Amino acid sequence: MQPGSQRPGNIPHRIEPTGIFTGLKVRPIVVGVVVDYVATYVAMYAWIVIFVSKQLSEQGEFSEETLQNFLTSSEGLLVGFAIGTLCTVLGGFVAGRLAKDVEIKHGAIVGVGSLIVSALEQTMSGGGASLPQWYLVVSSLAIVPAGALGGYIAARLKRKWV
Repeated sequence: MQPGSQRPGNIPHRIEPTGIFTGLKVRPIVVGVVVDYVATYVAMYAWIVIFVSKQLSEQGEFSEETLQNFLTSSEGLLVGFAIGTLCTVLGGFVAGRLAKDVEIKHGAIVGVGSLIVSALEQTMSGGGASLPQWYLVVSSLAIVPAGALGGYIAARLKRKWV
């Protein structure tokens, strides 16, 4: 044994930085992004079928054009933003629960993955052209913190249940 290789009991180990990808597991992230994507579409279609179509039918103005106008109105954009953000929180939560470690980091990466999927979808469909620029910026800025919040909730609940 070399001299000085033993550490006295009261000296802590030195702190070493961890990388961004240290401790990440791919499967929980992919599952979280899929949960976010599917939940967003299910919730949006449910909202449209249950509330929006009923409201527009009662006004006697239900058509594809009036539906599109409603969805791009301030009310439609805010509800869509809330649904999308909550579903990203759900995706981050699922990823954090599945990962069982570094939950917040997993949730944040779910937000990054969802941002990439959303950008690809808008580019391929051309759907982002009809949305206001402020909406695209705000939703892009909110998606990563929303995923991280889901991971944070998963971490907090893990401590409570253990």
